[in-house]
Amino acid sequence: MPAGVVLAGGRSTRFGEGDKAVGDLAGVPMIRRVADRLVPVVDVLVVNCRADQRETIAAALDGYDRPVRFAIDPDPDEGPMAGIRTGLREVEETDSRYAFVAACDMPFLDPDLVAYLFERARGRDADERESPSDPRQSRDAAVPRPTDWFETTHAVYRARPMADACDAALVAGESRIIEPLFELDYAVVEGEELSEFDADSFENVNTHEEFEAAEERLRE
Repeated sequence: MPAGVVLAGGRSTRFGEGDKAVGDLAGVPMIRRVADRLVPVVDVLVVNCRADQRETIAAALDGYDRPVRFAIDPDPDEGPMAGIRTGLREVEETDSRYAFVAACDMPFLDPDLVAYLFERARGRDADERESPSDPRQSRDAAVPRPTDWFETTHAVYRARPMADACDAALVAGESRIIEPLFELDYAVVEGEELSEFDADSFENVNTHEEFEAAEERLRE
C-alpha cells in the first residue's frame, strides 16, 4: 500500500501574499494538481501542513480519489526536513511502509517516475525493469539526482527509517535536508535511468511569474 506525502507547510515567501499550496493554477488549486498526479501510484495521501492551512487544503482536496490524512506540523516553520518527518510519522499509522514525498509546488510530476522510484526502493535493479522486485535487496530510499543535487522532495522513503533519521538530524541541529539521507541505505536514480521520464517532473513553481508560465502550459 504505497503512500504519497505532500509537503505544504512552507510560508511561500517567494510567492508573495496568499498560500501557494492552494493557489489557482489554470482553474485547479496547485496542491490538487500534485495530488491528482499521484492517484495512479498511491493508495493514501498524507498532507503535511500548518494547522491554519488545513481547512483550505481540505477544501482543495474535496472529492479526491484516495483517502486523505493530515500531518499537522507541531512546531511550524522548522523547514522541509521537519515536514518530511511529520508526514512520514503519519504514514506509519497506515498500512504503508514506503511513501513518495513531494513538495506541493511540483504540478508536473511524472507518475511513471514515481512508480519507478517505488520499485527501485523495493529492490528492483535499474537493469531489471521487467523483473519482479527482490525484497532481499530493498532499500530505505530511492532518490533522483538529475543534476549535481539530490531531489530529496521528489523521492521515495521507507517511512520509519527516514523519519528516525530526520529526528536525529533535527536534534543534532542539522539544517540541510540532505543530511538524513546519509544515514540510510539508499538507491540513487540518475543518468540513463531518468532519461526516459519527463524532466519537468522536478520543476518547482515558486513565483507568480512561474505560476503564469505553468498556467499557460497547462491550458495548452
